Amino acid sequence: MTGAGVSPGVGYGRAHVLTAEIPEPDKDARHDGDATAERARAVRALDEVAADLEARGDRAGGEAREVLGAQAMMARDPGLADEVAALIDDGVAAPRAVFDAFGKYRDLLAAAGGYLGERVADLDDIRDRVVALLSGLPMPGVPATAAEPFVLVARDLAPADTALLSRDVVAAFVTEQGGPTSHTAILARSMGVPAVVGCAAAAAIPPGTAVLVDGATGRVRLAPPEAEVAEARAAEEARRAALSATTGPGATADGHAVPLLANVGGPRDLESALENGAEGVGLYRTEFLFLDQETAPSAEEQVAAYRAVFEAFPGGRVVVRTLDAGADKPLAFLPPPEEEPNPALGERGVRLFRRYPEIMAVQLGALADAAAGTSAKVQVMAPMVATVEEAEWFAAACRTAGLESPGIMIEVPSAALRAADLVKAVDFFSIGTNDLTQYALAADRQVSAVAGLQDPWHPAVLDLIALAAAAASAEDKGCGVCGEAAADPALACVLVGMGVTSLSMGAPAIGWVRAALARHTLRQCGEAAAAARAATSAAGARAAARAELPGLDVLNL
Repeated sequence: MTGAGVSPGVGYGRAHVLTAEIPEPDKDARHDGDATAERARAVRALDEVAADLEARGDRAGGEAREVLGAQAMMARDPGLADEVAALIDDGVAAPRAVFDAFGKYRDLLAAAGGYLGERVADLDDIRDRVVALLSGLPMPGVPATAAEPFVLVARDLAPADTALLSRDVVAAFVTEQGGPTSHTAILARSMGVPAVVGCAAAAAIPPGTAVLVDGATGRVRLAPPEAEVAEARAAEEARRAALSATTGPGATADGHAVPLLANVGGPRDLESALENGAEGVGLYRTEFLFLDQETAPSAEEQVAAYRAVFEAFPGGRVVVRTLDAGADKPLAFLPPPEEEPNPALGERGVRLFRRYPEIMAVQLGALADAAAGTSAKVQVMAPMVATVEEAEWFAAACRTAGLESPGIMIEVPSAALRAADLVKAVDFFSIGTNDLTQYALAADRQVSAVAGLQDPWHPAVLDLIALAAAAASAEDKGCGVCGEAAADPALACVLVGMGVTSLSMGAPAIGWVRAALARHTLRQCGEAAAAARAATSAAGARAAARAELPGLDVLNL
């Protein structure tokens, strides 16, 4: 079987196939007549599931915390609780009331399609957890422990199922759905676990089947001969030996420096960044402080959290993204002015900051206070900037707060196309390839039906990246990449060949990228970039670039 390899490495184990295990409650189930007690039972279950999701997010940190925080907010939606209460008042038992109330919301989201339609899976996961709790059934999900690591196979994976997994439990991921920027792909790279997504009929793999997964090539082998498993493991050991032999700061074979930074969202990410030799932080997601909060965190709380990151990298670069709320990261205390049919194109990022300037002022002030007295080189950037006017407004706000190195993220095609104008307003660019790809190709990151378009290798996306990098270079300013593209060793070489000056990624990917860069000169990276941009498809770009990067074969990447 084949799919898209999204996290390199080889994993082998028995298949644990994740399937829905919570049965639909009896349609005729009635409670004993005490509606007050039954309502209280339902409210407790909803709150317990929400709290569990938040706790899982807190322990996992990073992207998982953001996603699970959004799910917890869905579980605590007052409208949903009112719908459950109304059904219970009519005599319906709590498990069935929850099932029917969620069903009503589910139908509305499914009918809306697009971004909202993709929230159906999240809603189903919450529903199943609440019904399980009310019915005395085991929670759905993945076993937290195992006698030996297994290959986790599913149609798709819910954030709550995977947030707390470790390499001690899971040998590899294989899913039918998803693309390079899917939740599974991001999680796998952050864990350093091999993963293949978009693998047709994967969920039909019989449970317990021995599976060999190559996260670089996308090959999934069922019941492989022992000799093949031994050969794959030997190749993996050789690859990891090559990784261990490449140490120090990121650089090409001819000495061109490329700082390798980490994407950080919480304490667990920070530990991983230090363990994997990150040279600094290229994307500090500050959302983790704001999620699951009824009110914004105080300035004091923010200062303490920011200072912990700054002090972890004395003398190092730390790039902070200001609050990126909206779309898939809604916040209770920052509601949009009206319901948005497509939140990804609505008020999010810097647009929401302009509606709530007091939130921005507190955050920028806290960042300035946290940076004072530390030796970290703090830079602050705004997400979702589309115009010169927005860039100038944000840069002025930063400098007023005492932050002297403002920058912006290049995530919107207009910003890349007019990068030569925007770069004059700020000190640096950081390209968010996840959003840039979805906007350039009109392919929502949350919609699995268009996951094939969510590929940063597409030549159109590469052209936009090249425009931004060239504009920054012309002004002698930095242009980094902090999207998932930076974690792809081959694409990392291409990015450097296009003039990108730093790469930030999930920390476990740093070793792979360091080794890939160390085996190619800057000229080879440039030739790979030119070959990729000359292609007409993402697959063609990937193949053309790899042909110019022979060192990847040495690393079995």
